[in-house]
Amino acid sequence: MTDRPGTGRGTRRRQVSTSASPPPKAGSRVRMSAAQRREQLIAIGRQAFAERGFDATSIEEVAARAKVSKPVVYEHFGGKEGLYAVVVDREVRALLDRIAAALTAGHPRELLEQAALALLDYIEEETDGFRVLVRESPLLSASGSFSSVMNDVAHQVEHILGAEFKARGYDPKLAELYSQSLVGMVALSGRWWLEVRKPRKETVAAHLVNLAWNGLSHLEAKPTLLTRRTPR
Repeated sequence: MTDRPGTGRGTRRRQVSTSASPPPKAGSRVRMSAAQRREQLIAIGRQAFAERGFDATSIEEVAARAKVSKPVVYEHFGGKEGLYAVVVDREVRALLDRIAAALTAGHPRELLEQAALALLDYIEEETDGFRVLVRESPLLSASGSFSSVMNDVAHQVEHILGAEFKARGYDPKLAELYSQSLVGMVALSGRWWLEVRKPRKETVAAHLVNLAWNGLSHLEAKPTLLTRRTPR
């Protein structure tokens, strides 16, 4: 007895061809483009530098987190120093752009409020980036440290104070000194607030501006020390 087509033990099963690729196996890695891989390594480096600092972070750790070999990291950045420089440069530009965009008011007190809130917003929303900036590294140049960023911000404030000093009869040459003092006060307060997160950032900004503005409003034209008479 002959088996009918499609029935019986002797039936040959037809192989169904398909052009679709088989689904990736579980746990397989998706291949990234060079640009995507670079962005991934920057993000991983940013987090590692924020958590551990430059010295304690290694290329091995960055590569392990990215699930790539060390040569891949070297190919993109030339080493840990190159990766760190890229991370810091991005944070410097991001912070300066944020503060510059925030300074829109015309009244000096409102400008102080906007600058203080812009820095606190950055600390809250980009905590890893802020931690990278405040972790000073011996590799950072004069143009790539947190101090240099704050110095750039102080120069923006200096222009505001200079005009106010001139209008009020104070020596405009001292505007640089006062701008450095004000920005330093906000920056150090921001580092403290990063750890405690109390009170709310709006309250912190209000008190900082209260101290700065009311102090500036009652400046003595030629202050002297009570405890030590210094020639002026």
